Amino acid sequence: MVKAVYFLVPALLAATPARALPACAPPVEIANLAIARVEQNGVLVATDGRAPKLEGIRLPAGALDKAPASWADAALSELRDLAAGHLVTVTARAPKQDRYGRVRGQIFVTDDGEVWLQDVLLRKGLARVAIAPDRRECTKELYAAEAYARARHVGIWSQPAYAVRDARHVSGGDLGTFQIVEGRVVNASVKSRAYLNFGTDWKKDFTATIAPDDMKTFRTEGVDPASYAGKMVRVRGIVEWHGGPEIEIASPDDIEVLPDLRAGQK
Repeated sequence: MVKAVYFLVPALLAATPARALPACAPPVEIANLAIARVEQNGVLVATDGRAPKLEGIRLPAGALDKAPASWADAALSELRDLAAGHLVTVTARAPKQDRYGRVRGQIFVTDDGEVWLQDVLLRKGLARVAIAPDRRECTKELYAAEAYARARHVGIWSQPAYAVRDARHVSGGDLGTFQIVEGRVVNASVKSRAYLNFGTDWKKDFTATIAPDDMKTFRTEGVDPASYAGKMVRVRGIVEWHGGPEIEIASPDDIEVLPDLRAGQK
């Protein structure tokens, strides 16, 4: 009964004082949007037909992740419990829509406390961070939420399929899957395309590459890919195979610089 009343009196809800959203969130695009259901792909569908899409995270995908389908089911179940039948606020900045006309946003449930959907899913180990090059808001906050769950081995972080890969051991079995890979950048070659090499044999060792078009983003941010040489880093993306395993990096936000444990050794 309560949810039905909410949907019938949007004018009253609009008068409710707005809760403070995280400082990293883009401007409010849609307020008090009534969610009817959550699709199998994780897209929310409102009672008026609009379809907000969770920006900045990637839900478990079962067979596409070469992982048990139970984790994809668990993530959808959690998302449906949180959002279906509730009111949400969607924050967004340009580009606001994907090619299907769905609004890309940080999404907050606003009729049951303030619940940031991306944050909850990450902290419960039911999603991974996946930053798009054209929408890079809340990167620090999303990575922190993911790290919280990973450190506690909850959700997908208890499963080998989702374990962070050591750059020395990325294999053909990871081909075509979204993976998080960490290791030391042995050297970096930067021309029109950048190559961050994690081993001495570029024909078989793991490499992170930056395409010429994406190099523009690095220049705009004042980041020289050559500066990663010698550093411990973590990268993420789809593993491809070009003589060896490779992930293409679209922006500096796809690269996390890690503490160098060697620095404290004598």
